[in-house]
Amino acid sequence: GIRFLSKKCQERFALIGELLNQEQLDIALLQELWCEKDFQFLKQKLSTFYPYAHLFKRQDGADESFCKFTNALVLSGFIGSGLAVFSRYRIHDAFLYQYSLNGYPYMVQHGDWFGGKAVGKVSLNIGGLNVYVFVTHLHAEYCREKDQYLPHRVVQAWELQQFIRHTSAGADVVLLAGDLNMHPEDLGFRLLRLSTGLQDSFSQTSSFSGCEGGFTLLSENPFTHPEDLTAFGGGIRIDYIMFKGSQEVDISCESLSTTEGSVPYSDHEALTAHFLFRTKEKGNGCSREESSCVSEDLPELINTVNEARTEVKVGLHCSERMRYTAARTGIMGLVLLVLELAIAAVPLFALGAEQPFPKASFYLLGALCFAVLFSTVMLYIFYSMEVKALQEAEDQMRLVVSGLQEQLKECTKAQSSDQS
Repeated sequence: GIRFLSKKCQERFALIGELLNQEQLDIALLQELWCEKDFQFLKQKLSTFYPYAHLFKRQDGADESFCKFTNALVLSGFIGSGLAVFSRYRIHDAFLYQYSLNGYPYMVQHGDWFGGKAVGKVSLNIGGLNVYVFVTHLHAEYCREKDQYLPHRVVQAWELQQFIRHTSAGADVVLLAGDLNMHPEDLGFRLLRLSTGLQDSFSQTSSFSGCEGGFTLLSENPFTHPEDLTAFGGGIRIDYIMFKGSQEVDISCESLSTTEGSVPYSDHEALTAHFLFRTKEKGNGCSREESSCVSEDLPELINTVNEARTEVKVGLHCSERMRYTAARTGIMGLVLLVLELAIAAVPLFALGAEQPFPKASFYLLGALCFAVLFSTVMLYIFYSMEVKALQEAEDQMRLVVSGLQEQLKECTKAQSSDQS
């Protein structure tokens, strides 16, 4: 939904509003809603069936011009997160967490860096149950064979599962929906599913209707590039609705459906899921079967986190190499700039001497040296931030693996003692 760039933007928002009013859902979660005017348009159009709405803008709300300048220069996301929630139920609380890594500022043609990929959370009360709803959008995959953004997306998946685990302690029901830009077998998705216990609606639903394989990106869609999907049989599944109950509430996915590209709402197909909540009887908490299932998932989770650590280390090595290149290029630019200043100072110390270079060429070369120095300094800062973010993620993963291995040992001892 980028104004003046996206095709038929206004017409598509009108169609989305008509679809949501027709469906009369409890909750609608949107991504790539970049313009607040479009949000206000939908908010007014949907006010009858969705009286409550929230647009996630930025985590930090600084208004000072200097802060805005530095955010635009160093941080991504100055055009917003693109995440929005429309609800029949009152939104009691909302919070936005922006991912620490989100592509590269010089990859202007991809644009992910300019939209701050994040996860938004809202708290709802549905029938006396605390329902925490998460909506997110992860970095896109532009080349599957040589994916330079894979470490960033893995770190985003890691931060997403951490955010969900640490903020959903009081939830009776947890729902996650959004464009994850990951296939079901991808490392980041496996990491998210195993770490949080969230279930994929497509694999758990009792009834499915829509695109074959649950595809949400189709070659038939007029806003997609069919050649990009040829290798995948004409479609891929990268948008998800995931869910999890609690010790007090069971949740099941009764049905799941997708649009099929017949109406051009978006380049992605819409997902609609219907859930059934069942309150458990008191005292029916975590059973022995559930505990054993948790212990059975531990080896797979440990292997997945170790796989994620390896991918993060690869990204860390590349980032350190790029930081070194930026530093070396910056030093060269500084040396050239100092030489130019020395040449400019010659007439000051040698009375009557003329400038050896033409003024136009001299100023042009000076501007070029300054531009090289400035850009490399900014790149050095950016890569230093990336290195620290990757190091932090790898350190966290190492701690988690250590704890999981200890937990696995305790489970193995407990099982062996029960058998004896």
